[in-house]
Amino acid sequence: MKITAIGADISRNDVSCSPTLVNNIEKNLYKLKKLGARDVALTNVTGDDVVVSAFVEDDLLETINEGIINILKDCAENLGDLSGISQNPEDAGEGVSYACANIRNDYYPDAIVLGFDTYGGEPFVGDVANSAIKAAKGMDDSTDVSDFIEPKIKKIPGVGYVSSETDDPVVVATVENIESVGVIAGAMIGAALGNKNTYLVKRGTTCNVLPGSVIFSVTAFMNGNVIDLSIPFENKTRILR
Repeated sequence: MKITAIGADISRNDVSCSPTLVNNIEKNLYKLKKLGARDVALTNVTGDDVVVSAFVEDDLLETINEGIINILKDCAENLGDLSGISQNPEDAGEGVSYACANIRNDYYPDAIVLGFDTYGGEPFVGDVANSAIKAAKGMDDSTDVSDFIEPKIKKIPGVGYVSSETDDPVVVATVENIESVGVIAGAMIGAALGNKNTYLVKRGTTCNVLPGSVIFSVTAFMNGNVIDLSIPFENKTRILR
């Protein structure tokens, strides 16, 4: 089994996602369950980017990825990143972001999903995402982490190709122990925040930052349930007096 996650900018503006867009996507997710996904959710809403994630058997990966893209197309206020997808690598443009990681079959499907947003495609966002990936790879009870972000043409199974211009990455990590979710997520959050001009935000936050900044949201996707981890981590990092 795997977790697959696809992120896209399909908003009508450059800073936020409307409640209508969010509601329309969520109302259509049942279609992925019909295609065979075990669990599916709109896990991250970050600035003007959304991330749809699903737990899926290996042989259904391409089918579910295609289904996610179809839902995003049906709900899009603006084709945005969807227009960069191509069946030919030479014609690929700035497109959707993709992350995938393996899940051990003898464990509940629990994962951590990070969604990033930039206002102007700030190039250091890849370094921020890779910091989080490196942190998760070194943690106990971390089953798998999605591939490093690289400036190259990428093939998304069941979808097509996107170019090296694709920004606003997605990161996923799968977890074997429920008590390790906070530990691994904490390591990923800390590593990302160590980078310049990078801010953790709550799910659905508008990209109200000075241009030249990166924002990211962090979600625990646990057995089909979505938990916005920015809220408990905000509480845990308050300085007690």
